[in-house]
Amino acid sequence: MWADLAPIGRHAESGGYRRFAWTGADADCRAWFRAQAEARGLAYETDRNGNQWAWLGDPLAGDAVVTGSHLDSVPDGGAFDGPLGVVSSFAALDELRSRGVAFTRPLAITNFGDEEGARFGLACVGSRLAAGQLTREKAFALRDADGTTLPQAMEAAGHDPEAIGADPERLARIGAFVELHVEQGRALDLSGDAVGIASSIWPHGRWRFDFHGEANHAGTTRLVDRRDPMLPYAETVLAARREAEFAGAVATFGKIAVEPNGVNAIPSLVRGWLDARATDGRALDEVLTGVRRAAREHAERHGVELEVTRESFTPVVEFGHALREELARILGEKTPVLGTGAGHDAGILSASVPTAMLFVRNPTGVSHSPAETAAEEDCTAGVLALADVLEGLACR
Repeated sequence: MWADLAPIGRHAESGGYRRFAWTGADADCRAWFRAQAEARGLAYETDRNGNQWAWLGDPLAGDAVVTGSHLDSVPDGGAFDGPLGVVSSFAALDELRSRGVAFTRPLAITNFGDEEGARFGLACVGSRLAAGQLTREKAFALRDADGTTLPQAMEAAGHDPEAIGADPERLARIGAFVELHVEQGRALDLSGDAVGIASSIWPHGRWRFDFHGEANHAGTTRLVDRRDPMLPYAETVLAARREAEFAGAVATFGKIAVEPNGVNAIPSLVRGWLDARATDGRALDEVLTGVRRAAREHAERHGVELEVTRESFTPVVEFGHALREELARILGEKTPVLGTGAGHDAGILSASVPTAMLFVRNPTGVSHSPAETAAEEDCTAGVLALADVLEGLACR
């Protein structure tokens, strides 16, 4: 399975993946998922929001155990973030069948669409829509860098955008959702464990900072006459680093758009996106307050106007203790429990259904990069752990 999936959407020069929502690479990933489902005799379906499902047992029976993750990527992302969870889900089902277990609850494997938000700027679109955390109106307003709207992209890919929206009936059929994911950090590597259980997801969000200045000639405009938005933007980037260090958080300006974007032109607009995450809501608020204050002060000093827009926000997700403790019972009390600063579909669904997560060791901690990796023996340990969990939940 891994070998078949590996070439899809891989960029020849960077070695990273560009599997963006509703593109050709995404369609190829979806075709791969459907082929895996049908090869195992599973009932395949795509829901109203474009999420894929492969069912063993009656989908309408309720109290189903669901596992899976996503197949899309960040720009030049790694091979494991998302796909490891989907591949491991199919492999875990194969393992359970080889054990000859009898299922007492329906089992489903899912691929949630547009988890990374690489194309339209909002993460977890598929699961947010299903959980009612993204309205149809806001979804229709999403655009990519070329101006293509989400409904236009969905329609071009053969999916009816008029159908999207909250899907409470489907979520009501789920008794538990367990997502396996490569760890995006080095906690397991440092502890010497191949597999861990998630405790919580840090609160996190994305904010857009628009610095409006005045375009002018780079060679003839005196420094004192400039209203250069790049200067307060640069100061804001540094402020984000300082505020994050002070609060014990993380903050990153990883995306920028400049107009008119000419080498010999002072910009008229610098737009930067801040990704900020912290262990708790108070620390995150402290970071945002400090960054906004610095941005305003530097914008005023340079005669630049500032707009700050919150594009997404997810509060702290504390995975349900009952399901988490059940996973610990199945896998053994010595299995480490760890938090994470990365967002996941499991975090979105946690408000609607009992959810839990398993992490597989990442020896370097590198993620969202072509250098992301995991050892084969650790991936196998993850499959066996997931199989044990699914057996404990769906075969009791």
